[in-house]
This record gives sequence, C-alpha cells and structure tokens, in this order.
Amino acid sequence: MGDKVVTLLQVPFTGLGLYNGFRGNAFLKNRIKIFKQFVIPSLQAQTSNDFILHCCWRSEEKCNKYVKELQAYLETIKEFKTIHTFNGILFYDDKYSDDVARQRLISNLHYSVGTMYDTIGDADYVIVVLQPSDDLYEKHAIETIQYLFETEDWQAVGFKNGYICNYTTKEVAEYNPLTNPPFYSIKFTREQFTNPLAHVAHTSMKKEVGKYKVGTPLPSHEYVGDCLKYYQIDERGFLVGTHQNNISTGFNIPYKGGSVSQEVLKDFGVYEVEPIKLRTPLRKRLLFSLPYKWQRKIRYWLTEKFK
Repeated sequence: MGDKVVTLLQVPFTGLGLYNGFRGNAFLKNRIKIFKQFVIPSLQAQTSNDFILHCCWRSEEKCNKYVKELQAYLETIKEFKTIHTFNGILFYDDKYSDDVARQRLISNLHYSVGTMYDTIGDADYVIVVLQPSDDLYEKHAIETIQYLFETEDWQAVGFKNGYICNYTTKEVAEYNPLTNPPFYSIKFTREQFTNPLAHVAHTSMKKEVGKYKVGTPLPSHEYVGDCLKYYQIDERGFLVGTHQNNISTGFNIPYKGGSVSQEVLKDFGVYEVEPIKLRTPLRKRLLFSLPYKWQRKIRYWLTEKFK
C-alpha cells in the first residue's frame, strides 16, 4: 500500500507584510474579484484535481462580508475542496524582526493546524503548494509537482520561469526572474506538518546566507534551495498576474521578456476569460506609469522607510 498524501494549495490572502497584513476592504474586494475571475478557472483546469484549496486569513476577517461571500462562492465549486483558516499566514514574514517573525509563525501554525486535523486525516505526507491570490499555474503543474514528490526524494520543487500577463488587456510576455520565484512546493511528513517546532526546523536555513543565520525559518522564496533539498523545474509553469492593484509588481518590470501570443493562456485555463475591470486608485495608476526603478524608490520611502 502506498503512502497517503494530501496536497494543499495555500493562499495567503491577508496577514502578510505591512499594515498588519491588511490593506483595506477596497483592496480586498478587488483581490477577491481577480481571484474569482482568473485564479479559480485556472485551478478548475488543472489535470489533477486531487488537492485542497487552503485560504489563509487573519482572525479579523472571520466576519468580513467579502470573505463570507467568497466562502459561499467557493462552496459551489465542484472540481476541488476548499478550507479556510483564520490564524494568519503559515510562513515566515520578513517584515518583522527575527524573534517576532519566528514566534508569529509558530503561533499561527499551532492554531491553524489544530483546526485542520480532519482535512489531513490519516495522511502520511502533506504537500504545501504556495498559491498566490492573483497568479496562476500551468494546467499540468499540480500533476507534475505530485509526480516529482512521488518518484524522487525531493523536499521542495518549484518552477524557474513563467509568463507575466496584464489582466486588464491580456497582454502576455515571458517572465525570467534572476532569483528563485515564489512558485514552489514543500513536502512535509505528517509529524513535520502538524508539529510547529518540527515544521519550522524542516524549513529552516541550513547555512548562513546574508543576514539570515542557520536555523532561521525559510525567510523568503529566494532561499528555498538554502533550506531544503530543492529541484527547480525548467518548464514555464506559472503566470504572474498584473492589474494595477498589485502590491509590488507591474507589467513592465525588468524580469519581463519578449511578448508571446495570448494562445499561451489556454495552458492556464484562462484564454476565454475577459480582461478584468477594476477601480484603480489614481496614485496606483501614476505609480505604475513610472519607470520601474522609480516605482521601487517611491514604494520604499512611502512604505518600509516611513513605517
């Protein structure tokens, strides 16, 4: 009898980064609209539907009307199951000091996993796939990830390159990051997933890199290979969605490569999806109209430096 595996596609909706991980209901309403219009159809198109969508929220969102509406909507989706936890994000948040970020992670894991035992059931392993709330995976991605973990002794797998799409126009281009992008998956044993200290130890830095010491929980997607036995897939397996409501990524960024046909969107299940229409604040439109280096400077001074 083979090992039993549960695959979770983990969506960090609120609780990450500045502003206590929440940027207001207007931002959340737009993000949920993007999620429903692009991400859900892409997930429905996956060739393996043997996964559970796991939406992560702060405790404050339990009574948020937009979250409740999304919960009701997801209950109508038949292709996959969905669960929601309200204990924050389940990875290290480098916007805090190491001590604070570590304790927040351990606490979030403790309370979230405590509500997920029925979901995990008697699984021997848990695969956690990072699923951003506005980005997509190629339709064979989940099947590929599950196959790699089943056939090789990898602790983590991820995609090297992908595409970038302007959801407001459906323009598409190659996306060629110079560092490891945030489209990776981690395999845990049952004990590692359900025990917060074992979870943190499994995903911690195995060597000192820059400001991060040995034992620091995986601080960011760039460091997956410094924490885990990692295999990077060469295929273009993800699509970064831009829409002028992104926190940091616009369509015209340095990682963007040459333009490609919209036909590639068929591989992500969104070829038939209409361009999205959002109410975008003037400040956002002005920001994303500037050269990328100026966008970074302005964002730094108005957010991180100011805070």
